[in-house]
Amino acid sequence: MAAAVLSPATTLRLNPFYATARFLSFRRKTLPTTLLPSLLKPIIPTPQNYTHYYVNPSFSGGRKFSSVIFAKISPENAVERQKDEVLGSDMKVGKFRKRLRVVDIKGGVDEGLDRLGQNLVVKGWVRTLRVQSSVTFIEVNDGSCLSNMQCVVGSDAEGYDQVENGLTTTGASVCVEGILVASQGSKQKVELKVEKLTTVGKSDPSFPIQKKRVSREFLRTKSHLRPRTNTFGAVARVRNALAYATHKFFNENGFVWISSPIITASDCEGAGEQFCVTTLIPSSREANESLADAIPKTKDGLIDWSQDFFGKPAFLTVSGQLNAETYATALSDMIEPELAFANLDDDMACATAYLQYVDVVEKDFVQLTYTDAVELLLRAKKKFEFPVKWGCDLQSEHERYITEQAFDGCPVIIRDYPKEIKAFYMRQNDDGKTVAAMDLLVPRVGELIGGSQREERLDLLEDRLDDLQLNKESYWWYLDLRRYGSVPHAGFGLGFERLVQFATGIENIRDAIPFPRTPGSAEF
Repeated sequence: MAAAVLSPATTLRLNPFYATARFLSFRRKTLPTTLLPSLLKPIIPTPQNYTHYYVNPSFSGGRKFSSVIFAKISPENAVERQKDEVLGSDMKVGKFRKRLRVVDIKGGVDEGLDRLGQNLVVKGWVRTLRVQSSVTFIEVNDGSCLSNMQCVVGSDAEGYDQVENGLTTTGASVCVEGILVASQGSKQKVELKVEKLTTVGKSDPSFPIQKKRVSREFLRTKSHLRPRTNTFGAVARVRNALAYATHKFFNENGFVWISSPIITASDCEGAGEQFCVTTLIPSSREANESLADAIPKTKDGLIDWSQDFFGKPAFLTVSGQLNAETYATALSDMIEPELAFANLDDDMACATAYLQYVDVVEKDFVQLTYTDAVELLLRAKKKFEFPVKWGCDLQSEHERYITEQAFDGCPVIIRDYPKEIKAFYMRQNDDGKTVAAMDLLVPRVGELIGGSQREERLDLLEDRLDDLQLNKESYWWYLDLRRYGSVPHAGFGLGFERLVQFATGIENIRDAIPFPRTPGSAEF
């Protein structure tokens, strides 16, 4: 008999009811069933586990396939059992278990009293350390919540020498084991009576974040360490909660999330304020010593972009909106939010529902036109730094006056802006002067959301690109969306750092960003 090859009909991972193996033979002769056990043995463990089998031959050209169906296999997965026999326990990957955190201990309504008497392990960083005559109090924070775990370390605790010799100090990382007991102090209900203290990583005496209060300006120079403070730890947790709520809202409403490119050859806003991305300048190791003459030029003395990585000028994008529109015209609703078959009213309704969902807005929303907003500002008994007139771009001082004073802290939506101060893609209104755009304003921040109905009419969009002297060839694919099944659609962009700023009350937006990038500073 010619050599036979055993291959799985579907998969070698046998299911609890049936397993099928397929034999390939180059002869048209029926495979003797007496040979099956010897052929199966190298691949499928112990055929005697199976009470019977059935051979079902089938022909395909000059080759013969036989499906062998085993029934009544043992309830335990045979392949998994064989793997267990081959691999020892020390070669397996352990199960993931969430580490017990301070918030798990103290975050409930009982603030930890329901865990009294339990033996717990807390891992974190030392916030403060107070050494007294007979006992030492160590405040440990693991970043899970604002509250610390007060750890009471007696001289009889294992590892107490680490306190005595100065190894355990503010900023050090520690692992503390002990019994949770009722606290004798008034600031917390429970504390950890330490049985064992281990200093995981010691902290140099130069650790800059001590118990004393330091300025936000100083902490910006220590952005790698400021998350260990109460304020920035709380901001990070709020930021995480807002991001989760954002995705949850859009997911529940049928939106699909996509990753838009960060490098583009198009100017989404048409303002020409983008960072250039190029390989024509030497690598970072050589950039400080590079000469401008090394940049390739054309015969006319212009930069030769044909030698660049993309073969043309490329920039960091300011928005993923144009790309999101391509998917919205196929999948209907995308993130960042683009709504197909929608107008400006739908756009505003989505924005308000979103802010209410993430629990940052409780008051009712007010809506007015740009023209009405300008008239309101002109009547205001307030001197503004930037003069107000119809056609001007509203500044932060104008926006905050409208939402904080004119409407007593209510969020305000201003709509129908002059087309001269808005982007090319916004849909023109029938008056010929304004576009279907909206800005949503909130107290302390000003503009939080900016959105519009997009121009779905090809001829008007092309005219707008010409008016702004934008190169239509760069937007050929965007114009195609209007050629092939165009629909009314709208969307908006959210300043997420502004949302964090609004939710937390942080005054400076640089403190709402983990690693802010500012003129003259690109540290961390």
